[in-house]
Amino acid sequence: MLTFRNSQTIKTRGFKTLTADIGLPSTPETAPKTEQQPSTTHRDIKNYAEATLGSGSSLAQAVKLPIGEDLDEWLAVHVVSFYNQINMLYGTITEFCSAQTCPRMIATQEYEYLWQPSVSSRTSNMGSASGSSSPRKLAPVSCTAPEYVENLMSWVQDNLDDERIFPNKTGVPFPTNFQTLVRTMMKRLFRVYAHIYCHHFDEIAGLSLQAHLNTSFKHFVLFCKEFRLISTKDYGPLKELVLIMFDGNDLDADGDTDLTDS
Repeated sequence: MLTFRNSQTIKTRGFKTLTADIGLPSTPETAPKTEQQPSTTHRDIKNYAEATLGSGSSLAQAVKLPIGEDLDEWLAVHVVSFYNQINMLYGTITEFCSAQTCPRMIATQEYEYLWQPSVSSRTSNMGSASGSSSPRKLAPVSCTAPEYVENLMSWVQDNLDDERIFPNKTGVPFPTNFQTLVRTMMKRLFRVYAHIYCHHFDEIAGLSLQAHLNTSFKHFVLFCKEFRLISTKDYGPLKELVLIMFDGNDLDADGDTDLTDS
């Protein structure tokens, strides 16, 4: 029986201290840039990805639900893992992602991700999962990329820390709408990958971290595909890259467990 422990999570505060935990090189201290970060072209990403992605057969096997294991427990463990991976990867490029260089949370000029604030951030989007009423949602707002990522990571961490949502003790059930929350978390976490690929891939390549990024992202996509957590259309700016990973096959097919919204 898997045992989920949210003590595995790493707080998003202080991104610069995270890189040492996974052996990633620290980013050099640089003066803040003032120009808007250019977008990496799909061709650039495609060329880099094809050189580092590999077959991924072991990853495809690793995401499958082990026989006899609880699905919610499996999802919880992986949410923590991907949260940590994305947190650490973003931590390597924070010197290059500022309010000046990235005044909006975008992935190419075609996609802007707005933040959905709420009166109660701790139970945002949870509804009755933790036994409380849904918080009053405010209008989505445009914000800088670092502000969006900080809001997102804080929101995820707050949910991970809530034992009514991510229980620590064996035998304590997950809330009834836990899988809905997982879909929302994964869809939002994907946006950090999208921003890094489209606006900071040159920095990632300069730090020789493209293999780390590509492996992490492929693992993420394989997991989402296996349990149908994200639909093909939600991959938006990275849809071409994702299709390359699967030789153009439909991402909405072949998963063993369908958790997508109807």
